[in-house]
Amino acid sequence: MSTDPYPKLTAAEHAQVGWYVARMAKRCVAGEDVDRADLERKVERILDGARKRAAK
Repeated sequence: MSTDPYPKLTAAEHAQVGWYVARMAKRCVAGEDVDRADLERKVERILDGARKRAAK
């Protein structure tokens, strides 16, 4: 399995990651005590799927 930190993403994956990053930024503006872990997990899940696809 490849250990590439940024695997090649599809257009849909790029859009999803962009959306989640924008939501994380919005939560950062709301305050430092706001939890972003759920969005970070979603981004990691997308990147893991792309890594698995690239390993095939």
